[in-house]
Amino acid sequence: MSQEEAKAKAQDNEIENEDSDNEEAKIGQNTEIIDTMGRVRQYVTMPKKTNYRMRAHINPLNEFKHPIPPSPEWVDWSVHFPAFFGILDNNEDKLVANVAEFPACYDKKPEHSEELKKVKVDILDIGCGYGNLLLELSKEFPNDLIFGMEIRDKVTEFVVNKINSLRINSGYTKFTNVSAIRTNVMKCIFNYFEKETLSKMFFCFADPHFKKVNFRRRIINSSLLTEYAYLLKEGGKIYTVTDVKSLYDWNVSFLGSHPLFEEVTGEEKDNDPCIKMMCEMTDEAKKVIKRGDPCWAAVFRKKAGKPSEQTMLKYFL
Repeated sequence: MSQEEAKAKAQDNEIENEDSDNEEAKIGQNTEIIDTMGRVRQYVTMPKKTNYRMRAHINPLNEFKHPIPPSPEWVDWSVHFPAFFGILDNNEDKLVANVAEFPACYDKKPEHSEELKKVKVDILDIGCGYGNLLLELSKEFPNDLIFGMEIRDKVTEFVVNKINSLRINSGYTKFTNVSAIRTNVMKCIFNYFEKETLSKMFFCFADPHFKKVNFRRRIINSSLLTEYAYLLKEGGKIYTVTDVKSLYDWNVSFLGSHPLFEEVTGEEKDNDPCIKMMCEMTDEAKKVIKRGDPCWAAVFRKKAGKPSEQTMLKYFL
């Protein structure tokens, strides 16, 4: 590790500890709260990032040995968003994250009414990290279900613990529309979502995989973009942000040349509240700002209609 990289890492650790301490200080000013069921509850302490540290990135091409739903019909969204399924007690505060402490089970299809079967995730944060973007999106889009996917177990455990603590401390009135799971998006995304159900997908500060031999691990490439387009509604958007200019150029190049996407620029991009969230309010963005480095953001929209087979073949060949 170079001297510059070591200095940047030390700054990042300092910022993380600072943020954790600030979050901790916000809790405990009151000791009781009345939830939506009229019960008196005790405030719970927020989890601290320092207790959930692990390496920054994991190889997504490695075998993923954790439970995976056979298909989207086997995913029970009520365990992630109980309030949207009429479960007022937050599913007794039970957590499901697909990690050792909070396992996920996909051994049977959920039984819901036809109306509740229409309740679907609308916004997806891929590689959600410690979850700040999820929380900001929850406030901006309170009627949409927002889901984070993260490959690291301890980080996922932190996120779901934090969300659950915030739900309890708000008396089940806030953050009921946000949740997360541990999984490998590159291998399992079709197991969770059906065709044209998502309106927004976020890729924030993804691993750059600097070595050319590792470019195939990057979360944005030609084949994966076609999969993402399959899951997005017409007009749905992909948001990317990074502090690595070469990765930004890579993302824009692949998205810009893909026949199913068009770039969003000008006032539409500038006035999009999601840009500010990505570039200023995520955990990684705060580190970048503290270091004085720029964030590189891009937004692309899924085009209406379908390109010809010839156009698609030309793109892949």
